[in-house]
Amino acid sequence: MPVHDSQGSGAQRGRGVGLGLALVSAFAFGGSGVAAKPLIEAGLAPLQVVWLRVAGAALVMLPVAWRHRSLVARRPALIVGYGLLAVAGVQACYFAALSRIPVGVALLVEYLAPALVLGWVAFVQRRPVTRAAAVGVVLAVGGLACVVEVWAGLGFDPLGLALALGAACCQVGYFVLSDQGSDAGDDAPHPLGVIAHGLLLGALVLTVIARPWEMDWPLLKGSAEMNGTPVPALLLLAWIVLLATVLAYVTGVLSVRRLSPQVAGVVACLEAVIATVLAWVMLGEHLSAPQIAGGGVVLLGAFIAQSSKPVSPPVPPSGPSDDISSPDAPPAEAHPGSAKAFTKSGSS
Repeated sequence: MPVHDSQGSGAQRGRGVGLGLALVSAFAFGGSGVAAKPLIEAGLAPLQVVWLRVAGAALVMLPVAWRHRSLVARRPALIVGYGLLAVAGVQACYFAALSRIPVGVALLVEYLAPALVLGWVAFVQRRPVTRAAAVGVVLAVGGLACVVEVWAGLGFDPLGLALALGAACCQVGYFVLSDQGSDAGDDAPHPLGVIAHGLLLGALVLTVIARPWEMDWPLLKGSAEMNGTPVPALLLLAWIVLLATVLAYVTGVLSVRRLSPQVAGVVACLEAVIATVLAWVMLGEHLSAPQIAGGGVVLLGAFIAQSSKPVSPPVPPSGPSDDISSPDAPPAEAHPGSAKAFTKSGSS
């Protein structure tokens, strides 16, 4: 029927836009390490680079935060949760983990988040998830184990693993909180406002942790070497702030609202693959055969997850009283395709 075709095409367009945004977000987040590593090698501490990243993005988004200042009173819990978990928590836990365990292991543990999101949807929200999304998670996590070569760093520090798991839990908060209010219509919190206020709060929290007053600020006036090529430190910082933070968070939140937390989470696993490939191309870090194969498995998992189809709700049996020509029958409403069409319940 025409209405159903319109609904289907609308859902397909929404999913296509959401997938595109998720890929842009993965590429943007994936480039953060390539830009940050030269700054760290030049003498900045990892947490100081994180503070520069978040504080710079918060300044860029300050006009947006002012425009949506009513969000602080309307949705204070959402703002606090997003700032503490999706911004400060992910960054602080991940970089603290790096000081105790190998980078690859920390990445793998952090990107257990999609599996944890599935657990959240299934056991906390009590909503069934599609089989395709579950298969996609299994493939993505298995592929990531090859990408980061987890077998190369056995014998881990328990605290380091706990911190990496904390980063994974905070990333679950990122996906779940990004989806909050997406089905609330006109009353939904504006995604850019949530991001802006979350970055402001995250910058305040990280200021206490990173102690930027102890940073060697003159380093930013010089250059840092990227695979033997000197690059202005301020250019690398602009890359981290504008692309790897502002663009990454904005497109990431918008993608979650068009897909679902679990599907967007699986697509986000591509970030680790992208980071590895960019490090190969721009930093001269070579890829092994297992890493290349693992990247292919992650891509396959992301494709399977994003191609999951919604399960149509059961149609009640029709009867004489259901005739739309009846004057007592309520008018039929044509609902556009939901952005959350990747769970069997139709929402997340």
